[in-house]
Amino acid sequence: MKHVIIITGAGKGIGKAIAIDFAKAAHDRTGFEPVLVLVSRTLPDLENVAAECRNFGAEAVILEADIAKTAQMERIVRDIMDRFGRIDCLVNNAGVGRFKALGDFTEEDMHYTMSTNVKGTFFLTQNVFGIMQKQRSGHIFFITSVAAETAFKSSALYCMSKFAQKGLVEVLRLYARECNVRITNVMPGAVLTPMWGDVPDDMQRVMMMPEDVSGPVVGTYLLPGRAVAEELVFRPVGGDIND
Repeated sequence: MKHVIIITGAGKGIGKAIAIDFAKAAHDRTGFEPVLVLVSRTLPDLENVAAECRNFGAEAVILEADIAKTAQMERIVRDIMDRFGRIDCLVNNAGVGRFKALGDFTEEDMHYTMSTNVKGTFFLTQNVFGIMQKQRSGHIFFITSVAAETAFKSSALYCMSKFAQKGLVEVLRLYARECNVRITNVMPGAVLTPMWGDVPDDMQRVMMMPEDVSGPVVGTYLLPGRAVAEELVFRPVGGDIND
């Protein structure tokens, strides 16, 4: 059976790892045929991820788009529905962050962070959830962060955006339970991804890797339809990194 799965921010980091683990599941699991709709702002990254997914026998579609641009995402959802007629999973993974002292943030920092993490995530979710309501099936993942419920001094805007995402998760779940749609909030701590920039070697050694998160996400999607893991929380064994 084909499963149409949209993954935003699929070109790098956790999104890339989730795409590849879905593709591996297609190779290893009889009857599981994911159609991986890979969305990112960077086409070369998407092409590389799609090629790796196809090596495992999964179908991969690449779509260059910015989730902060609502019209672009509405067009993509329409195109997916025209082509496949359904959406089975949305992985809200695309996210951005800027990290500095509270007094140093600018209005442009606010716009940059909230346009993707809050506005973009909200309207894409709203659009896809309406489809899943009619289908009476589907699964939406939010890759939020432990910063959705834990404050970090250098992360004022990022924490605001992730607290907002968690609020959306909680409200959406009230609707989802009425129409057989599964909602999972994934809250990772420090994962070594490009968002961190240059990371010292000693810090890298204690951080998690994207595949530490992606495997459980795919496993959660593959649970029997009668069950849902509502939250997945991941931290380095030594605890949170940052203050």
